[in-house]
Amino acid sequence: MKKLSIVIALFSVVLANAQTTWNFDPSHSSIRFAVDHMVISEVEGRFSTYEGSVVSTKSDFSDAKINISIDINSVDTDNEKRDAHLKSADFFETEKYPKMTFVSTSVEKNGDSKYNLNGNLTLHGVTKEITLVMTYGGTVKDPWGNTKAGLKVTGVINRTDFGLKYNSVLETGSLMIGEEVAITAKVELVKI
Repeated sequence: MKKLSIVIALFSVVLANAQTTWNFDPSHSSIRFAVDHMVISEVEGRFSTYEGSVVSTKSDFSDAKINISIDINSVDTDNEKRDAHLKSADFFETEKYPKMTFVSTSVEKNGDSKYNLNGNLTLHGVTKEITLVMTYGGTVKDPWGNTKAGLKVTGVINRTDFGLKYNSVLETGSLMIGEEVAITAKVELVKI
């Protein structure tokens, strides 16, 4: 009887630490960015092609391991000429560097359903450690029986840290294109 209770206890520990894998649902997700233009406004854009997965043992994603790969050629700012310029050697240089990736390294709680998401961003051949803010929106079953979860990830990076230095100077001395880029990823996950 004692052996049976030990086996049950071990089995419970294994189940408690079981990893759950989630994939991005691209039809209910978005990855967007915004950058200052001529100091007075912002230009927004998005990436329409990407893949991502999350592995977690905790239901609140407080130990999430996140991997994202973005096809930079899918950049869309609602202006074909600007998109072509962004893909050129002045900016992303997509012929040489077609992907941007993010691989998380740790998650730290910083409030109710909020976390600091630390990880390595690789862009334009440069890898830097960055910290983003991740908000867990909850987990539900959809009408078809699929388990879904929501995450929102926001943050700011400096594009010049990744070798994206193209710019022009306005007559006032200000930069035409801001160096800081605001990132917003709204992700709906599906449990697999």
